[in-house]
Amino acid sequence: MTDRSTQRAEQSPRALRRADGPGARLLRLGPAFVAAIAYVDPGNIATNTTAGSRYGFGLLWVVLLAVAAAGPVQYLSAKLGAVTGKSMALVLSTRLSRPSRTLYWLQAEGVAVATDLAEVVGASIALHLLLGIPMWCGAIVTAVAGGALMVLRDRVGERSFQIVMVLGLAVIGAGFVLGVLLGPAPAGLDIRPQLHDQQMVLLATGIVGATVMPHAIYLHSALTTSQLGGIRRRLRDNRLDVTLAMLLAGTINVSMLVLGATALRGHHDEDFGALAHALGDRVGDGARVGFIVALLVSGVTSTAVGIRSGEVVMAGLLRRRVPMLVRRVVVVTPAVVLLALQIPAVDLLVWSQVALALGLPLALIPLVLLTSSASLMGDNVNRRALTIACWIITISVVALDLALLVIPLISD
Repeated sequence: MTDRSTQRAEQSPRALRRADGPGARLLRLGPAFVAAIAYVDPGNIATNTTAGSRYGFGLLWVVLLAVAAAGPVQYLSAKLGAVTGKSMALVLSTRLSRPSRTLYWLQAEGVAVATDLAEVVGASIALHLLLGIPMWCGAIVTAVAGGALMVLRDRVGERSFQIVMVLGLAVIGAGFVLGVLLGPAPAGLDIRPQLHDQQMVLLATGIVGATVMPHAIYLHSALTTSQLGGIRRRLRDNRLDVTLAMLLAGTINVSMLVLGATALRGHHDEDFGALAHALGDRVGDGARVGFIVALLVSGVTSTAVGIRSGEVVMAGLLRRRVPMLVRRVVVVTPAVVLLALQIPAVDLLVWSQVALALGLPLALIPLVLLTSSASLMGDNVNRRALTIACWIITISVVALDLALLVIPLISD
């Protein structure tokens, strides 16, 4: 066959259908699965298992709503990057004054520190349980491992990095699903929405912050800027990508809470070491090892995603980059110090997720405004129903944050 006839064959309707068929579309998936790592990090493990062990299935509704809310939010982020070819941070930098950009960057970096705190603490606990090394040493090992994953991404490419993240999600999910399958069957299932005390509000806020994470919003918009193909195909692929990633992340989050509500119900010592020991006693060594391995993989993979998010935010808002080693030292130092001071690890994780929830409106509000702007998005501006849904999500997050701040004042 000649070159001309080959070219005609490649452009034939059958060839075009193959390029846009289900198999080809699946091969183009990936960015949402990288962002989804943020939805199963050690902060999620801490908040979900704690919620289950304390309140049974009483906060399952929060987990389900948080995952349901994360889908449209992540799609808007992917859509912004695909349509504009710019990350959300870069788009904001063109619309904010220099002082405003600096202030916005400072709060985003604060979110990054809170994010990395949870990720590093979780992985360091897992290393301590597996190898017996001090947790502050484990924090350093985790930071190095996360940096190594980023070096790997630079050498083997973004696509290979995405595959590693998908494998990480599979391992994390397997660890918790194994615990649920080996554990006792649910008893006294009560899934009615309830929020009857300050501690439940605190945990609910932590669950939302751990699930709809600000840095995942910033990152996802950057991951879709270089996708190939026409804009319609890219948006269609992103919808499928987000749907599948959120289904997987949602299943894992529900498994975390179910594990807490069944195998760990009534276990009041919420230290991860005590939780792992309780799983071994109540369910078996298989569940205990699965839990520890899932915690380790969760911490290492999510800290790599956190590094990437921090780079995107700084490059977009400040138009600057810092060496990865410097960023690692600055962000990981608080975790090392707090662990060296023997601050309870689970408390650190829960409060770090609350900090993320408080910073979430500052990511959600610009995202909805930008994707609702016809001058920026053109024909791909949000439809009214999607805009209304995302404003409802944003208002709900703000209301939950206000409840967290107001309830202590009322109770006093």
